[in-house]
Amino acid sequence: MIEVSAALLRGAVFLAGEPLECLVTLRNPLPPDATSASSEMLAWASAQIHCQFHASESRVALPPSEDSRHDVQAENETVFVPNRGERGHCILSTPPKILFCDLRLDPGESKTYSYCETLPVDGPPSFRGQAVKYVYKLTIGCQRVNSPIKLLRVPFRVLVLHGLKDYQCPQDEAVAPSNPFLEEEEGTKKDSRLADLATELLMAATSRRSLHLYNISNSRGKVGTFCIFKAVYKIGEDIVGTFNFSEGDIPCLQYLVSLQTEERIQEAFQHRRGQPVSYSTHARHQESCLHTSHTSFSLPIPLSSAPGFSTNIVSLKWRLHFEFVTSREASQRQAPPEGPPSEEASRWSGVEQMDVDTFSWDLPIKVLPTNPLLASSVSQVPGANSLTI
Repeated sequence: MIEVSAALLRGAVFLAGEPLECLVTLRNPLPPDATSASSEMLAWASAQIHCQFHASESRVALPPSEDSRHDVQAENETVFVPNRGERGHCILSTPPKILFCDLRLDPGESKTYSYCETLPVDGPPSFRGQAVKYVYKLTIGCQRVNSPIKLLRVPFRVLVLHGLKDYQCPQDEAVAPSNPFLEEEEGTKKDSRLADLATELLMAATSRRSLHLYNISNSRGKVGTFCIFKAVYKIGEDIVGTFNFSEGDIPCLQYLVSLQTEERIQEAFQHRRGQPVSYSTHARHQESCLHTSHTSFSLPIPLSSAPGFSTNIVSLKWRLHFEFVTSREASQRQAPPEGPPSEEASRWSGVEQMDVDTFSWDLPIKVLPTNPLLASSVSQVPGANSLTI
């Protein structure tokens, strides 16, 4: 019996283009004083990253799969297929890397191997929607002699920043001073530059503040104005907006703001033409605002959510969805009486019934990825797994 464990070194969230590092430890759990006949042997172990795509059959029409082989692991199968037994389709995979061959572990002995692979920049981000799912996993395959392959899977999350793959390293970096006593592969050096560049691009895109003012009105007249300070955000940020109802002609009784994602299947893959778009609500703020002149809201973008993206099958966009309830009578704007109470008891109360109008409004916003270290701090993905073979 051998215990196999795998742990990602830097959390379970990565940016496409970054190197993923994982330590694979194999241990013979028998006590060290056991006999030499208790030594364990493994023929080989290999590791590979793959992305699985799942689609709802009632919403997505996919072409028939070309691979019709029965996905069953034979007892004498020696081919490493990391997505064997997985649901869905494997749409992306890295070349497999052999960790070792012919490993012998004496009782109490353990061996640790390091696996490193750069995540492709042209793949989709991790996403779990109502119609489709993109799931990334690192799969480690181990096999004893004349035994079936055992697979150990470590799920992780990938964030994609569009346009990063078009980055070209400056030519002057080739003549930059370097330390001749340190060995550094050019691929690893470029990967770190891509990660640093992604952080800079995100900061530059989301730090710009530009005041956006919108007039809120219906068929009866102006209700108020809405102000938002920027239209591009990172996941994990708060969206702050303010309302000014003091200059409106129509009293606003109540408003609701929802932070939503719009999941749209591309027309070529729709199960039926004109099928509705799927919406998911991530945060909301509701407030009664009669006699309110100024108010504001703050909606957090969950760190566990996916940034906006688009593939050949699905697109994800973000928006603020507003719902307003307004009065048909302008007299409802009158405030309760102010001043010191008179000798005679007086009481002000709102009307029991009123005629109202409701209307909605959608404001598109752009949501980009965030620093993967920040997302890893709240990730529910463990980034580690183990099995016994």
